[in-house]
Amino acid sequence: MALPVAFFAVFFAWPVVSIVERGLRPDGAWDLGAIGTTLGRSDILDVLGFTVWQAAASTGLTLLVALPGAYVFARFAFPGKNALRAVVTVPFVLPTVLVGTAFLALVGRGGFTDELWGLRLDTSVWAILLAHVFFNYAVVVRTVGGLWAQLDPRQEEAARVLGASRWTAWRTVTLPALVPAVSAAALMVFLFTFTSFGVVQILGGDAYTTLEAEIYRQTARLLDLRTAAVLTLAQFVAVGAILAVHARTVRRRETALRLVSPELTARRPRGVGQWVLLGGVLASVAVLILLPLGVLVERSFATPEGYGLRSYRALGSLDEAGTFLVPPLEAVGNSLRYAVAATAIAVVIGGLAAAALTRRAGRLVRGFDALLMLPLGVSAVTVGFGFLITLDEPPFDLRASWILVPLAQALVGVPFVVRTMLPVLRAVDQRLREAAAVLGASPWRAWREVDLPLVRRALLIAAGFAFAVSLGEFGATVFIARPDSPTLPVAVARLLGRPGALNYGQAMALSTILMVVCAVSLLLLERLRTDRTTGEF
Repeated sequence: MALPVAFFAVFFAWPVVSIVERGLRPDGAWDLGAIGTTLGRSDILDVLGFTVWQAAASTGLTLLVALPGAYVFARFAFPGKNALRAVVTVPFVLPTVLVGTAFLALVGRGGFTDELWGLRLDTSVWAILLAHVFFNYAVVVRTVGGLWAQLDPRQEEAARVLGASRWTAWRTVTLPALVPAVSAAALMVFLFTFTSFGVVQILGGDAYTTLEAEIYRQTARLLDLRTAAVLTLAQFVAVGAILAVHARTVRRRETALRLVSPELTARRPRGVGQWVLLGGVLASVAVLILLPLGVLVERSFATPEGYGLRSYRALGSLDEAGTFLVPPLEAVGNSLRYAVAATAIAVVIGGLAAAALTRRAGRLVRGFDALLMLPLGVSAVTVGFGFLITLDEPPFDLRASWILVPLAQALVGVPFVVRTMLPVLRAVDQRLREAAAVLGASPWRAWREVDLPLVRRALLIAAGFAFAVSLGEFGATVFIARPDSPTLPVAVARLLGRPGALNYGQAMALSTILMVVCAVSLLLLERLRTDRTTGEF
């Protein structure tokens, strides 16, 4: 636990506490009365209420839509499965501002649904909820599906032989085993939607505002650090309470499971019902995932003169307005380098944390478990701004160092590594480790020869999540990325913030490149993580 605790203390707790201190202690004396005054305002109460409501609604809708997809990807074998699994992860790396823009083009005035059926959703909360499903679909599919694919189906089949119906067997055998993974996925979706910023900014307008959007408005536009600090504290307390409840309830339901190679559980659909389920999942993916992505690709080729490569060619040169110090295309290489470094950091920190949580129990460890999830529920704007005002003196003078960006990105990647690996690690039968110890294996050798083969698949899934999150992180990176080394999301946001068809086309072109880079990277990872073991673990 030592290294993860030190990492979070320096790169998360310190920056956040510094921001809160500057807001509530501007003249050297604490102004705690500002907490009650700010939280008592009717406009702030409305923001708090809507933030919680839309996060809960988005989480429920995401689980409803994505759990069938998790089952299909875990249990069915069909052509193009690995490629499609990589594609459904692409939305997760897109900047949230761009996701909002894509849905505005899809369901807004003059959009796809408006032209076909005269249906506009940009003035309703449904646009926000659907955009959140689009963004978080992969979280459920990969987190729940990763464990589901390794559950031994013979346990459910044994229940059927003993007289249980299909539903009873699933409810009493499979569902309890999936509860930790489903809960982890729901928690991550809730935290992401609880801190939703870009999607709400574009689709919410003046009618719908979340805490994250309000913190940004108070910090960047109104320079009201006192209100921003109070809202950050409110966000922190709410997320802490949610994590405490999660840690208390889920830990009781985790048990050792019988895990097998995923190749033994996936098969072609059988019967009309399974084919209908597969068709329904593919249709939902086409409508909720592929259609918005298709809109982005179409807009990247559209020009006032027709379709062409004008926007892509412009990425290789500097514009006259001086939006960038380097050609926008260089953002591709920057993002990949940062993402690789952030993934390495996240896997090391998250892997150590998950191992510690597996082998220890008690209130201290449950608190540590909750701490690891806090970066998902605390404003990335606060973290990024905190980096600038804290990491500027020895021994942590990192403002001029390239490593600052991967460190900020790794903060968001670590929770995904932990939540992906933890259910599988806790499912490993402790007797296997004990048998290895009896036979003379050291703790390191027991981990290498017992745990690692079982969690290798989960580790690679976690690395894929961390890589994807790093590619798409925007809230903190926009504060700390150097002007001569922008990332893809930062470059896209800059282009979207400037008027003109060419800037908009370049933003769409960069987004398309980001989609392709992510899809190719994740497809390669899918092939690497495919277990070659044909027998039972």
